Amino acid sequence: MIQQRGNIDWMLRDLVDGTIGIEMIVVLSADGLRIARYGGDPDAADRVAAACAGMQSLAHAITDEIQASEKSEMRLLVIEVDGGYFYLMSAGANAYLAVLADVRTDPGLMSGRMRDLVLRLGTHLTSPPRRNGQSV
Repeated sequence: MIQQRGNIDWMLRDLVDGTIGIEMIVVLSADGLRIARYGGDPDAADRVAAACAGMQSLAHAITDEIQASEKSEMRLLVIEVDGGYFYLMSAGANAYLAVLADVRTDPGLMSGRMRDLVLRLGTHLTSPPRRNGQSV
C-alpha cells in the first residue's frame, strides 16, 4: 500500500497508526510530482500531488499579501469539506506533505502530528529543484 522514493514508509505508517481517519498521505515536490504515498491508488495520489502544486502556489501568493514587507512561507493549509479534511503542510525546501482524512480526525491533533512528522523527516522530504524533468 505504501509507494515511495527513499525509506520513509515507516514514518508515513506511524502517522496513520497514531491518527484516526487518515485515508491518504501524499508526499510531493513543489512542482506536483509524487515522492511517496500511503493509501489510495497511485493515480489518485498523482492527482492529489498535481492539485497540491496549484494550491501551494496560491497559498504563497496569499502570504505575500499578508506580509508584503517580509518573505513569508505557507506552513499549513486546511480545507474542511463535507465528509472530511484536506491538509497541506510545507515539509522542507520544495517538498510538501498532504493528508486526506475523514470526519473522525481531530484537526488540531492532525496538524500537530504532521508537524512532528515533518521535523523527524528533515532532509528526507526535501525535493531538489528540477530542470527539464530531471533533478538538478
